[in-house]
Amino acid sequence: MFTLAFAFSVVLSVLSDSYVIDNTGGLGRQFDGFGAISGGGATSKLLVNYPDKQRNEILDLLFKPDYGASLDILKVEIGSDAQSSDGTEATHMRTATDQNYTRGYEWWLMKEAKLRNPNIKLYGLPWGWPGWVGWNLYDTPDQTASYIVNWVLGANATHGLHIDYVGIWNERMYNVEYIKTLRKTLDKHGLVDTHIVAPDNFHWDIADDVLADPELGQVLYAIGSHYPKTRSTPTAVKTGKRLWASEDTAGVNWNRNYVNGNMTGTIVWPLIASYYEGLPYYPAGLMIASEPWSGHFPEPKTIWLAAHTTQFTQPGWTFLRHGAGVGAFSYGGTYATLVSPEGNDVTIIIETLNDVNDICSPQNVTLQLKGTIANISQFNVWYSNTDRDEYFIKKPVIKTVGGLINLALGVNEMYTLTTLTIGSKGAYTQPPPSKPFPLPFTEKFESYQIGEEPFLFSQQIGAFDVVKADAAHGNVMRQETTQRPVTWCTADWTERPITLIGDITWTDIYLEVDFRVPTVSGAPDGVFIASRVTEGGCGVTLAFGVILYLDVRNQTFHVAANFLLNQIITEGNFTYADGWNTASLLVKGLEATGTVNGKPLFSTSIPSAINAGFVGMGTKGYGIADFDNVKITAAQDRLNRMGKMKFGSNSLLP
Repeated sequence: MFTLAFAFSVVLSVLSDSYVIDNTGGLGRQFDGFGAISGGGATSKLLVNYPDKQRNEILDLLFKPDYGASLDILKVEIGSDAQSSDGTEATHMRTATDQNYTRGYEWWLMKEAKLRNPNIKLYGLPWGWPGWVGWNLYDTPDQTASYIVNWVLGANATHGLHIDYVGIWNERMYNVEYIKTLRKTLDKHGLVDTHIVAPDNFHWDIADDVLADPELGQVLYAIGSHYPKTRSTPTAVKTGKRLWASEDTAGVNWNRNYVNGNMTGTIVWPLIASYYEGLPYYPAGLMIASEPWSGHFPEPKTIWLAAHTTQFTQPGWTFLRHGAGVGAFSYGGTYATLVSPEGNDVTIIIETLNDVNDICSPQNVTLQLKGTIANISQFNVWYSNTDRDEYFIKKPVIKTVGGLINLALGVNEMYTLTTLTIGSKGAYTQPPPSKPFPLPFTEKFESYQIGEEPFLFSQQIGAFDVVKADAAHGNVMRQETTQRPVTWCTADWTERPITLIGDITWTDIYLEVDFRVPTVSGAPDGVFIASRVTEGGCGVTLAFGVILYLDVRNQTFHVAANFLLNQIITEGNFTYADGWNTASLLVKGLEATGTVNGKPLFSTSIPSAINAGFVGMGTKGYGIADFDNVKITAAQDRLNRMGKMKFGSNSLLP
């Protein structure tokens, strides 16, 4: 009998028990993989613009087999121009006749994942829908299904990407007849290997429909539930369908999804926190990479917990049965054993990670190896201890004697015992130090390809792409959404597209922007520029800030203290010239001034509660408007260049 020599805890003998690892009575369910989500929304936005070296290292750590997280599944948002948590993602069809499969960055990310791991599975899911699809989208199932199938076809035709799975509608109602229609539409286009996962919601209710409707059971590949807290339901298990945690917390104890809930697939949100600090849920994710200007990213930790599973299993491996290789320890924690399709290799994943539902204690465990597993003479060992920041450490081989292994388990530990000799803790160069967003900042958009999203502008409502304007301005940033999407959250109901940039801690800032509102049908009422914007994501409607609205139709301006434009600080008239105009907003301390085309509009006091936030710009109403020559600098730097400047009785200088 072998005792693990490098255990880190002295365990009282009373806290001990034995557990059988036995493959003689058959196997459990087949493992479908571990993955992560890019989207829901715009969570990978800032990764695109990272310096090549750091970006490649990050991508290797996420996707490269036997290197880091080594993900089995990449799930992405099928964009809709709708706000879906931390931003909007571009739709491939802004109208019923428009098809563009180069918008956004999810195509790029999927190709980078496939480049590193050709076997990774790809999964697409809509959060919202472009407005033309219609709010009663299940009343026109053929049209709705065609929108999704076009995305799948476009992925293949434009990028050579096969989409393995599609979902229905993220965390919204499902419709059985629509699921059947989607399956028929996929089949009609030869996409028989693109499977359907549903409902991507917070429950397992669809299991009742599956049991009542054999046709639904046939077309549904897996039942996917969000944040299931490691539990499925007896009804879901009874269906015999694959059960997935199709969205789960990046820091969750994934082993328990199978031990407690028979879930064979787990997909965490988000893949990476590559969005501005200050937006919702930051810094959730397997990694953090939110400073493309510096190239900095913090030391990754969570990816190594994923590696305990992903580097030593593959989709297609099979769990042993509960009670014969899968189960919970008597004093907290779990173990899960998987075998390769040929039965030649075995991996045992052990964890004692504390959470609110399972408090672990130090304990001695004895693993009794039976069946053909008893013939294994040794296991390779990988170890993590989250309390000590020790992650994915290769330990000495365990040699078994008499089919027994004794382990002294501490708290907040993970072990992988495996017959596989692969596995590595991927190396990366120490990233550059963290730096704040660089000021002064200027963007003329000339370096972008037509149709690209400007890298550092984080669209929160609407869609902002680069287009070719005219000879004088060249490339500009255009707000492209002309109709309110079928929304995922209430932000889009304001019908005020907005993009944010910078740092939520910015205080005294000068912003200058060229803008124009084309004289076309459906143009917005005007534009706005803003400083000290306090919120983004679905909560952008609650944002405060210093917001200068310019109504070009009525040639009036309003300075508001909030995004909803119902807390007016001052207002007046201005002259809008057809074509390009220049607006500026300077905020310092408790005062703000604004100009249009160099002519002063206002100088006013602002509420003391509005003290810091992002810079933003956008449109008052959906519709096309252009922005160019964005300049952002510290307010004092601007004042120093201007010299002393007074508007009325107010002064921005001490």
